[in-house]
Amino acid sequence: MDLVELTKEIVTALAKEKDNVNVKEFETDDEDTILIEVMVSANDIGRIIGKEGKNAKAIRTLVQASSYLKDNKKVKINIDSF
Repeated sequence: MDLVELTKEIVTALAKEKDNVNVKEFETDDEDTILIEVMVSANDIGRIIGKEGKNAKAIRTLVQASSYLKDNKKVKINIDSF
């Protein structure tokens, strides 16, 4: 499974407004780094980030572990609302 697809699956499972989840990968200056941008509705941002950022940290950990198994690249995930 692609890292973007994995991230989208996890975030969609947590979100109430599943149709408003948007996940994209962006180029970075460092070729060993992958940047994933997660956009969710303003109503879901607290749910995705979690108390004290625990959900966001867990998402980053799972996606990073998957990256180490495949590409061995560092993953940065930005979570924002629209």
